[in-house]
Amino acid sequence: MNQKPRILFTTPVLKHPAIGGPFLRIENSIKALSQISDLTIHCRTPISRSEIEYYRLFCRNFYCAPSIRPLNLPITRAKRIVNRFSGKLLKKTLFPPNEKDFEDLLHIADLLHPDLIWLGYGNISYSLLKYIKDNSKYPVVCDTDSVWSRFILRGLPYMQNDADRTRIKNEGKEKEKEELWGTQLADVTTAVSEIDADYYRKLAKKPEQIHVFSNVIDLKDYENILPEPANFKKPCIYLAGTFWPKSPMDEAARWMIEKVIPLVKTQIPDIHFYIVGNGSDTTLRDISDPSVIITGQLPSVLPYLCHADVAVVPLKFESGTRFKILEAGACKIPVVSTTLGAEGIPVTHNVNIVLADDPESFARGIISLLSDPNSARQMGHRLHTLIEEKYGISTLINEGNTIIESVMHT
Repeated sequence: MNQKPRILFTTPVLKHPAIGGPFLRIENSIKALSQISDLTIHCRTPISRSEIEYYRLFCRNFYCAPSIRPLNLPITRAKRIVNRFSGKLLKKTLFPPNEKDFEDLLHIADLLHPDLIWLGYGNISYSLLKYIKDNSKYPVVCDTDSVWSRFILRGLPYMQNDADRTRIKNEGKEKEKEELWGTQLADVTTAVSEIDADYYRKLAKKPEQIHVFSNVIDLKDYENILPEPANFKKPCIYLAGTFWPKSPMDEAARWMIEKVIPLVKTQIPDIHFYIVGNGSDTTLRDISDPSVIITGQLPSVLPYLCHADVAVVPLKFESGTRFKILEAGACKIPVVSTTLGAEGIPVTHNVNIVLADDPESFARGIISLLSDPNSARQMGHRLHTLIEEKYGISTLINEGNTIIESVMHT
């Protein structure tokens, strides 16, 4: 009987329950890799004891990096808060990565002798990638969740002044440089879709260094329909994401409120618009429309998503593939999205999704689904079928096997 390959998986993002794209990606990656490898997790973010016990179900060993051990945790949390805000406001972090965490990872590697080191959320782990390559000979998988330079540069048309445009251009160019040397340094770079994979192949020394490792969801997590929130109002549409000033989600929500909702109200005057997610209640605090309900961060989005009539993904700039669509499909909720919002997911307009890029078309899509519940229900079920076939844990297991084999046979 062949022994499973040994993977040392390290991540700067880990949370349970997983809410939002980065957390969902890491948790489902762990679930998939645990089935095809002898997995060890090295966590570089503050985490509770109950969360550790949950993730221990999927691995042989679980290690906390030095920066998040009890004596260091208050300082680490303070630095993370500063980095979070400086990243959003200044587009750079003020505190560099903790090199002791990097040393700790290689110390564990030397104890366990893994077949490869897997960098979860590789987009923000290029400095760790370089450290590993400078100080060891372990093969490394750099697991990206998007093309960050695209995420940055696609925001250029939405900047309102020259200073912001110059800042975005410079930040995008710096990220492109990092993606170039990082892709060439890693043994494998993963992409969430073929669209992202094509970008990384142009940077790689060899195209076979690039593999798709999809964004997926665990459909079992969406089987139970939770009770709707108190005072929940219908008919309603639903938008979820992470918000900060001038972010893709902030721009998307304001576009909906200013351009789309007024058109919907001409046909459906009692429509309600639920906006859910971290930062939404801060960046959109100036919104006073009583038909727009802004919740902020919630323990779970499912009580709102499961009972929404339509989920909307009105993104104008982003990168990667959208968990918003995957989760809506898991709950059989019909979706209206911009073309870019559905990038990388093989949806078909008017079959399993409505695609629209201008306010009039977007509003018509919402109105048509709200006005014809039977068609809306069918569209939600067809989207669920697509997610079930292409975006479950089994897909990630197959892709993970291919990646592991490519590394071990190089």
